[in-house]
Amino acid sequence: MIYGRIWTVVKPSTGIPLFLGAVAATALITHIGILTHTTWYSAYLEGNFKAKHAAAAAAAAAAAAPAPAPDAAAK
Repeated sequence: MIYGRIWTVVKPSTGIPLFLGAVAATALITHIGILTHTTWYSAYLEGNFKAKHAAAAAAAAAAAAPAPAPDAAAK
C-alpha cells in the first residue's frame, strides 16, 4: 500500500468510517446541488421528458392532419 503508514497516525476504526462518510456526504451534496439548480434533471427522474415530447408530437400530428370536408361532417 502506498499510504500504509497513515494507519500509524489514524486508527482504522476512525479513519475508514471518516473516509466513507466524507465520500457519502460529497455525493449527497453533489446530487442535491444538481436537483436544486437544474430543471431537466428532476424532470428526467420523474419521467416527464417522454410525456412532454409525446404530447407535443400528438399535437403536431393533429395540427398536420387534414381537416374533414364540410360535406362529410354534415352527413
